[in-house]
Amino acid sequence: MLPSLIHISGIPQENTASKIIDMASNFLPLVSIDAINNAIATGNDEVLYDLLVEPLHDELYRRQTFELLDDLTWGQQLLLAYDYLHMQAGQGGFIQFLHNGYVGLLPSMIEQLYKLGANDMAKVLDDALKVYVLNRDLLEGAQSVEEFAKLYDELKEFEGIDGRYLALNLATTRQLLQYASDHLDEFITPGAAN
Repeated sequence: MLPSLIHISGIPQENTASKIIDMASNFLPLVSIDAINNAIATGNDEVLYDLLVEPLHDELYRRQTFELLDDLTWGQQLLLAYDYLHMQAGQGGFIQFLHNGYVGLLPSMIEQLYKLGANDMAKVLDDALKVYVLNRDLLEGAQSVEEFAKLYDELKEFEGIDGRYLALNLATTRQLLQYASDHLDEFITPGAAN
């Protein structure tokens, strides 16, 4: 079982020397470069997204610890954290994401979204974090299905945040994929066709 609260390491330094050192210690999965190039050439964002994120999930499940994040580039960290947000908030909004203990992903994700240039989405996540801080006891105290369901009635402020997230999600995902496409060396080790 993965821990509910996690620590995400800081974003690598921007100077080239530290980036080279940081890159040497990162987890860069072997992924078919032909599959990547085909997804990019055909504009198949879903396939590209899966090719980039699935190896990260596989390694996370293999290790059974979020300490993997320490071995990832900031772009990989953002992709993996954003995928958790996508899976959780896409089903049950920020209430589900926060109630399930993923709040520890937010501070670094906000910082990384600003670095990516996805400022509007960073503001959405920052607003969700602020509402969480004001309602932490309520969110963490709900244990039963009934108590969890009541959160949606008691925390109406998340409705607007959820709506803003949904409105920005596709553009943010595309922005992240564009960054990944332009910086594949930060996400994968190119491999032969599978």
